[in-house]
Amino acid sequence: MELALVSRRIVIAYWLIPAEPAHSFLQRAINDLARRYHAPLFVPHVTIHVGANHFDAAELVLPKAARECQSITVKALGIDHSDEFIKTLFVLFVLNAKLQQLNTIVRSAAEDSSDYKLNPHLSLLYKKIPPVVRCELAASIKVPFSEVTFDALQAVRCISPTRSRADVEEWRVITARSLGSIGV
Repeated sequence: MELALVSRRIVIAYWLIPAEPAHSFLQRAINDLARRYHAPLFVPHVTIHVGANHFDAAELVLPKAARECQSITVKALGIDHSDEFIKTLFVLFVLNAKLQQLNTIVRSAAEDSSDYKLNPHLSLLYKKIPPVVRCELAASIKVPFSEVTFDALQAVRCISPTRSRADVEEWRVITARSLGSIGV
């Protein structure tokens, strides 16, 4: 048991937040699934990078990334699922050049050499549930758009790896910025 505790750490996750109308649709889906499955609530997001827990770096990273990037539109591939807690049920997106550029900007600004691999997806549910239920859920959800525009960034302090509802409920936004903003 001690080994499992040693491998967990506090990190800063950099999230890309969807613009309206996708944000409202996705938040409603997350809220509904959380209620139905007694799972944690969270903000819809795509994780761009996960790095060291350096508050000062996060305070510098978001303004730099927000200045250098405008809103990003990404093609949605559909709903998928896995047995990984943080990818129970999710919208899968195409990895495009703008997402890769934002990942590079954030990683560079954070001066972070973590091994995080960008795999653009937006989780809808964090809960251990049987594969048959996940499959049925994935088939039952229809995303009413083929592309999603993202227009904001957040830096969130969290436990990594996230393994439980309690871990999710400990997430704390430490700073946020709109993409294309020039404020510091």
